[in-house]
Amino acid sequence: MGRESPMATLHVRNMPGKLYKRILKLTKDENLSVSAEVIQLLSQGLQVRESRRNTAAVIARIRQQAQKIELPHGWKDSAILIREGRSR
Repeated sequence: MGRESPMATLHVRNMPGKLYKRILKLTKDENLSVSAEVIQLLSQGLQVRESRRNTAAVIARIRQQAQKIELPHGWKDSAILIREGRSR
């Protein structure tokens, strides 16, 4: 297995009081230290952001591939068929 990087220290300045109180409430509800709760929240937030970024990249690749698709002669794009159906 690979070596783990050393633990780092993060200091947060100018945290809004309401946000800190919300974090404190979570620590009491989940019986965690403030540090453990903040680490958990940061980890979850990063997972969500990375997931969104990965999803956006997949959608972009799908759109690129879709533009390269050529329909057989005489076939219409499904969006055109839907519009024609609605106009009837």
